[in-house]
Amino acid sequence: MPAERRYPAAERLELSETLHGYDVRDPYRWLEDADSAQTKEWAAAQDTLFTDVAAGLPARDWFADRIHELMGAGYVGAPVWRGERRFFTRRTAEQEHGVLHTVDPGTDTERVLIDPTAIDPSGGTTLDSWRPDREGRLMAYQLSEGGDEESLLRVMDVATGEDVDGPIDRCRYSPLAWLPGGDAFYYIRHLAPDVVPEGEDQYHRRVYLHRVGCPVEEDVLVFGEGRDKTEYFGLALSRDARWLVLTSSKGTAPRNDAWIADLTESGPEAPRFVPIQEGVDAEVSPFVGRDGSLYLVTDRDAPRGRLCVTDPATPGYEHWRTLVDTDPDAVLTDLAILDGAELESPRLLVAWRRHAISEVSVHDLASGERLGEVPLPGLGSIGGLIERPEGGHEAWFGYTDNTSPSAVHHYDGRTGAVSLWASPPGTLDLPDVRTEQVTYTSRDGTAVRMLVVSPAEEGTGPRPAILYGYGGFSISLTPGYMATALAWVRAGGVYAIANLRGGLEEGEEWHRGGMLGHKQNVFDDCAGAAEHLIATGVTTADQLAVMGGSNGGLLVGAAVTQRPDLFAAAVCSAPLLDMVRYERFGLGQLWSVEYGSAEDPEALGWLLGYSPYHNVREGVRYPATLFAVFDNDTRVDPLHARKMCAALQYATGAPLAERPVLLRREADVGHSSRSVSRSVRLSADQLAFLAHHTGLKVDDRS
Repeated sequence: MPAERRYPAAERLELSETLHGYDVRDPYRWLEDADSAQTKEWAAAQDTLFTDVAAGLPARDWFADRIHELMGAGYVGAPVWRGERRFFTRRTAEQEHGVLHTVDPGTDTERVLIDPTAIDPSGGTTLDSWRPDREGRLMAYQLSEGGDEESLLRVMDVATGEDVDGPIDRCRYSPLAWLPGGDAFYYIRHLAPDVVPEGEDQYHRRVYLHRVGCPVEEDVLVFGEGRDKTEYFGLALSRDARWLVLTSSKGTAPRNDAWIADLTESGPEAPRFVPIQEGVDAEVSPFVGRDGSLYLVTDRDAPRGRLCVTDPATPGYEHWRTLVDTDPDAVLTDLAILDGAELESPRLLVAWRRHAISEVSVHDLASGERLGEVPLPGLGSIGGLIERPEGGHEAWFGYTDNTSPSAVHHYDGRTGAVSLWASPPGTLDLPDVRTEQVTYTSRDGTAVRMLVVSPAEEGTGPRPAILYGYGGFSISLTPGYMATALAWVRAGGVYAIANLRGGLEEGEEWHRGGMLGHKQNVFDDCAGAAEHLIATGVTTADQLAVMGGSNGGLLVGAAVTQRPDLFAAAVCSAPLLDMVRYERFGLGQLWSVEYGSAEDPEALGWLLGYSPYHNVREGVRYPATLFAVFDNDTRVDPLHARKMCAALQYATGAPLAERPVLLRREADVGHSSRSVSRSVRLSADQLAFLAHHTGLKVDDRS
């Protein structure tokens, strides 16, 4: 790095507060205000610095080309059936986003229903969700612009492609349940900003019944009045439209309440909800099957999950009967019921994750007896089990692993055979890799698993490596096709994915072992993974990088501040980093059930113990760190990265050292979905940065 490069000036305030007896310093609070002239000037200077430094990263173009090639496989989604009409998404190598298609009954001809790029050639519009009505005549779909995830709900006539209803605003993350005939549906909508306290327009959800073509002002309020402002709701309607199931959880809590209503008694406008469970520290996912039974996937008294069944008329826990019991080493994740007349007896397919690897077992529906297994293509992940709504003998599922883009497979319940249904549309030249699942020991003696993807050739000694993790919110890191990982391995590096506590790889106890006052376990698991990679000769501390985003960005921030000796570089995307004030911004109030609240003295103690922003120290040799933020991120405010970047730049001093701290800012994009070209540019910048600081050379790679 040229000696003349200096970090942009950042005023350091002598600002501190006493909270519950703790002295909490916040020298860069002014960077919370994105609209202030001071913040804009600082951010523009950071943009210039990043552009200047990134232009000199030799591997940038190489990674962009390789990632683009590897993403060229595209993808295809499993079919969603409505009678003989099917709907599916697919993205070809040339497309920026997945496109929703339909195949009309009696034909093999595909038609495009929704192409986000045709709607918005800039690539900024995303298709957030879609759900056809029961007859396949109408399609409810949600679009958002610029990555803000503020979905607008519309209804399309499938035959003509014309919208017949909407747009309806304030539908972010709204599930939807159609009534028969396509005349109405239940959905979730936020209250209007002018009727809620300032800053709370992201909360206050309600359940409504909407009549297609009628003004939203005429929607019937069904549920939610007087409930907690952070509650999320889920909806499902039985095939015969008799039973409406409703679930509710506070924020991201690993527990929910659930109710069921018999619409033949009350009508759709005023369902009378009867409790399935209330006030229980467990989750349940209920649905009514075609046979009229109420099925319940739950971790109640079974942290790895079990399947129960009862009569919907008696939904209380005392009536639940265990149909498929818990497995001591696997987590129950999904199921499908096959009950076609072609079968000797109805069958039940149950999906599991055993140490993050998918399995599917076959059971007798009546007794739950295990009859066998569904053969899968490899040691990978399935993307859900899909059956025909009216029943039958078939099921479809997506499958992917570390070297296989997502494809769709078909299961025939008559024969037990599995066949390829639909392949990704693109062609690939994959690197020759070796994937190994290893087990290491964390600080407290807990065994943790990790997938290590490396070049197939052996005997070349330690390699530059990336350690990727998340560790939170019950999210499991399972095997899957990752263009960025394969590009890194093609360049000669190693890519490791650790199944840290906080996820659901080993069930709800594994999640709770990494939340609230146990969050430090996640960071210890990450450090243990790094130590294992170094101790086994996979890499060295001077060749190792840590990478993560969102809650995984918090992980990276903690890794950098707690164990800077283990890493040469870090990429920290859309991160949470100020854990004292996180609830004040974005969707932060939803996450106090995962992290704890600074308003609670005990929780503030553990939050301050690991909050990356509050644990930056002068004179420490921190890893080279690249923060990536997105201006339209409505989940995690970019202020976290701004404040942490300023703190690290101050701590490491100017001019830029050999381990710089940089901020990459991107406009018109948000926390999650993005176009292919934007994904390629972001990943290429990140990998080129890590390659430069871990010593990975790509000059002689094809």
